[in-house]
Amino acid sequence: MTDDAGTADDATERPITLHPDVPPAFAGPDVDPADLPLWHVRVTLAGPATDAEQLGLALQRLCQASPFLASVRYNSERAEVTYWDEAEDADDAAALALRVWNDHRRSVGLPPWHVVGLEVVDRDTRRARGKVPEERDVLSTGDVRPF
Repeated sequence: MTDDAGTADDATERPITLHPDVPPAFAGPDVDPADLPLWHVRVTLAGPATDAEQLGLALQRLCQASPFLASVRYNSERAEVTYWDEAEDADDAAALALRVWNDHRRSVGLPPWHVVGLEVVDRDTRRARGKVPEERDVLSTGDVRPF
């Protein structure tokens, strides 16, 4: 991709904005989704370097296939996906998080990267942290952009 000056720059992908739809993870038939706790999930994936422009396009397709994703940051060797999930407990939210990338890898053209980090925290923990410095630049829900 090229920047405004016309020079190549793999860190100039434009963010996209999608409307979030947070689905319940593994709620049983007896569970009202409105009663499920809300979890903040961050999955970090990494692997061999890939073309950043193609990766950005694949991540946009991932957000379209999974509209509950809040934001995706990436570079040519790493991606970080964040979203809110409703689940009975952190185990259920983590199980879904570990599948997000691989469930869509082939259909949207994601690289064969592996999970190198996973964080699942409840809403109160997330709120207690306040604004996390590396997240101060998040523009909107559905944001896809480079680190």
